[in-house]
Amino acid sequence: MKTEPYVEAAEGPDGEPILALVAGGAYQSATYLGKRRFEPVFAYHRAFDCMFQAGIDVRDVLMLGGGGYSYPKHFAITHPACRMDVVEADPAVTRLAKERFFLQEVLDGLDDPDRLRLITAEGRAYLDSCPKTYDVIINDCFSGTRPARSLMTAEAARAVARCLTPDGLYLTNAVSEREGCDVSILCAAAAALAHVFAHVQMLPCSDEGFSAEDNYLLAASNRPFNLPGAISFPEELRGCALHDERASAL
Repeated sequence: MKTEPYVEAAEGPDGEPILALVAGGAYQSATYLGKRRFEPVFAYHRAFDCMFQAGIDVRDVLMLGGGGYSYPKHFAITHPACRMDVVEADPAVTRLAKERFFLQEVLDGLDDPDRLRLITAEGRAYLDSCPKTYDVIINDCFSGTRPARSLMTAEAARAVARCLTPDGLYLTNAVSEREGCDVSILCAAAAALAHVFAHVQMLPCSDEGFSAEDNYLLAASNRPFNLPGAISFPEELRGCALHDERASAL
């Protein structure tokens, strides 16, 4: 099996040809071709736009995990008044996104290069030494099919909170296991966020045909918010929060 990230041709949800970025044996991102090349293919990427319905002033956004830069390029094209810093640990992923996923086209067309800044760093390390605060932080870091454990702990949630403005919003992707039967990752992530944030909601956003697993977007903030289609995470489903000393063993 290939260990380096690579690109393969695939079919989108509507039968349209796409290119998929494969890393760790799983699809990490995808792009349409032609006129739709700046439109996110995956439902959970499209769901990140919910930040603009949360009742906060969105100007500065941090995205942890560039992948194929599907959402960052959409963000840059559709929200010209906003800025985004994208933290991606693997330079090979960024190179593929520039060469095959139309990222370079977006960068070349920006009137201000600071509107989309690319940073090579590990997500948790960047949070722990974050030089600024953001209105929204998005976590889309994966190791193969599993979310990065270093960003799912209670300590990571506290690091996120330190990097957010007082009314800021945190969005993180969580995925089920064993074909939707195991939601322990989702529960652990929600528990970690509940340790730090006053309000936690869950937004289902699965993609039929791309994966047998269910995708969920967890949203957290210290101010009340209500995202369309989201539900409050039931207290009885919140698992035990992960902590840094345990996360690396799971």
